[in-house]
Amino acid sequence: MRALIQRVSYGSVAIDGNTVGEINQGLVILLGVTYDDTTADLEYLVNKIHGLRIFTDSAGRFNDSLEDVNGEVLVISQFTLYADTRKGRRPGFTGSAAPDIAIPLYEEFINKFKATGRKVACGQFGADMKVTIHNDGPVTIMLDSEDKIKRN
Repeated sequence: MRALIQRVSYGSVAIDGNTVGEINQGLVILLGVTYDDTTADLEYLVNKIHGLRIFTDSAGRFNDSLEDVNGEVLVISQFTLYADTRKGRRPGFTGSAAPDIAIPLYEEFINKFKATGRKVACGQFGADMKVTIHNDGPVTIMLDSEDKIKRN
């Protein structure tokens, strides 16, 4: 499971011209699910993202977490995070999970974040969405649940 997180001052998502979710200060999380992801992958990412110290404190240092700043979360499904561009000019997406695997994990990811007490907004899986991101910093970080098994 991959999450591209962006620290934002504002984020929103619209479908067919209608805003279906919006947040103020917090994180926009673009979430990609692959075919062998499990609940352990999403729990790793939720815990990592929730505790990640990427908000600035009064001294301007990255010391504060989402919880410290009472940040909000906007989750957008993003199968293109598993694009394979190694061959040719057209990306392949065989690394992305089929909807029967991805949707339940996407929904569980959202629910796990709601359980943290954060305000959570989301897009709609598979919809053509227009996402507005007012990137703060900018701060953009890629996380991959495979990192939970890697050791330095």
